[in-house]
Amino acid sequence: MVVPVLLAIADAVLVNGLELALELGVSVVAAAALLLRHRFPLPVFLVTLPGLYIGYIWFAPMIALYTLSARRPGRVRLGICAVLLIAAHFFPYPISDFELTEYRDNTLVLIDACVTSATPIALGLLVRTRRELASRVEDLTRSLRREDRLLADRVKTTERARLAREMHDVVAHQVSLISLQAGAVQVSTEDEAARTGARTIRELSVRTLEELRHMVGVLRADGGDAAGADGLAPQPDLEELPRLIEMSALDVTYEGGVVAGASGAKTVERAAFRTVQEALTNVRKHAPGARVRVRVDPVEAVDGARGAVSEAGGAAGADDGRTAPGLRVEIRNGPPDATATVPALPGGGHGLVGLRERAQSLGGTLEARHTSDGGFVVRAEFPYAAG
Repeated sequence: MVVPVLLAIADAVLVNGLELALELGVSVVAAAALLLRHRFPLPVFLVTLPGLYIGYIWFAPMIALYTLSARRPGRVRLGICAVLLIAAHFFPYPISDFELTEYRDNTLVLIDACVTSATPIALGLLVRTRRELASRVEDLTRSLRREDRLLADRVKTTERARLAREMHDVVAHQVSLISLQAGAVQVSTEDEAARTGARTIRELSVRTLEELRHMVGVLRADGGDAAGADGLAPQPDLEELPRLIEMSALDVTYEGGVVAGASGAKTVERAAFRTVQEALTNVRKHAPGARVRVRVDPVEAVDGARGAVSEAGGAAGADDGRTAPGLRVEIRNGPPDATATVPALPGGGHGLVGLRERAQSLGGTLEARHTSDGGFVVRAEFPYAAG
């Protein structure tokens, strides 16, 4: 910014000396105008022309013309400016000193003026072209990166579909065998309790297959569009809770204070169902023989995105102040029965983490902690606005 101005001032002083005169004045003004050349390239160039015509300076008008060609290119504009610079360089000051018959000298001066005009224009256009090419290369690089990400997403989608097919084939085969064996027991046994247990196993197997088909459809849907797979199998909601509790084989007291479907928020009801389902599974794994109480009731307000409490009881997240009427689900169990056998059920330790993420995605909260009597409580709140 300052270096071109200093060069122009040095040019003015070397050509016109330090004596105060019109030539030095217009030359210094032309040099000082370069400070505004980036904001007003065309007016600055016009201001430098008197310095060239009267003061015989070169740096200021050439720098101004370079800036104009680099920032405001235009054939007509640059052509007119080039002619003006040639004229200011070619005609002497005062104009009365012009000798038309000096053909050789006039030709040399005209060539010099044309070179003085063409050089900054060519250099400015070159710099602008280079800048545009760099910008296009950057855009092309970003486009290639996007294509790489899209290709990676397509590969992951294809892999998900393959895994979904394999999961369906493996799990469906095993669950179908369980269902067939349970059906055989139900038909062949004379024990009413065994027949009831076999019927329950078969119903659970059928439900598992239905939900498996639904999840496979979600995984295979293009772009992960789960909505397109909703029709593959009916999703459980609050209406299914009594049946879930009945088939849990646990000592459960159910307190339902919400009419299923009354709010129309099916997403929230599905989240509540999954929360109860996971909590009952954890009771079977970690607290066999414990008494369980399940409560589902409405709440006046739910603090949205307030975070959650992890499985260890630590708080996470921060309140953003949103409130909405919603649904509260609480599953509380007492200490396990010391005489009960702990089942060897597999577990990855991610159940409550998934529930917490589901609650947060719906704008709700999840709390999971141990109680003072040796039991455990899982409490979730969901705003209906999320459904």
